[in-house]
Amino acid sequence: MATIISSADVPELAGSRYPPPHDGPCRDRRVRRLADHVGVRQFGVNLCRMPPGTWSSQRHHHSHEDELLVMMTGEISLVDNDGERLLRPGDVVGFPAGDGNAHHLVNRSGADATFIAIGTDHAEDVCIYPDIGMKMLASLYFAGQNPYQTLAGDRWPS
Repeated sequence: MATIISSADVPELAGSRYPPPHDGPCRDRRVRRLADHVGVRQFGVNLCRMPPGTWSSQRHHHSHEDELLVMMTGEISLVDNDGERLLRPGDVVGFPAGDGNAHHLVNRSGADATFIAIGTDHAEDVCIYPDIGMKMLASLYFAGQNPYQTLAGDRWPS
């Protein structure tokens, strides 16, 4: 039998897992991890709410994970390797695994914006954050270890 839930009943998580100071721009971001609450394990589905001034993440790209974003409410700026473009309700954008297009969203408007983020979960994924010289290894994350390293492979300073 299919599991049916109300997204309002899913706990809203604040901030990000980034080490300081890189967590700062994402501190007010709110995420409801919907897939976790309906038994879906092969990909994530997150309902994200971003107050004005908030970033979705540090700019990043994935080696093995696809991402798809669907704008629901408000306006938000997509910042990627091609520059900056405005996303509005109904807009859909995809980031194929391995394409190298570092991206994130920034809410430059005066109102909250919401979107749904859908992405595959892959234990071999390496997520690169080119603007801050950091990478995240999914294998370490799934093993419950600190997943962050410098681009050279050294442990990220705490």
